[in-house]
Amino acid sequence: MATVCKRVTYSGRVQGVGFRYTARRRASEFPVAGYVRNLANGDVELVAEGDEAQVTAFLNAVAEHMQEYVTGMMMRDEQPGGYSGFKVRA
Repeated sequence: MATVCKRVTYSGRVQGVGFRYTARRRASEFPVAGYVRNLANGDVELVAEGDEAQVTAFLNAVAEHMQEYVTGMMMRDEQPGGYSGFKVRA
């Protein structure tokens, strides 16, 4: 199976609403690795790596759970970075 890496930036009211911890909790349900962190501009950045179908399912689960807070999303493909586990970064 091919490994993919997606970097997603979420905007809206995404800080202070449990976004990072929701993403980490949802990541435990999928075989994905990466991280989620708050950005200085008020956005949240999420990097997810793994099998394409699993990454897509994970990102869909996060989007569904946090949809009331997200007003914008930008996604780009990246080279896999060999992440281990899924972490919340400061």
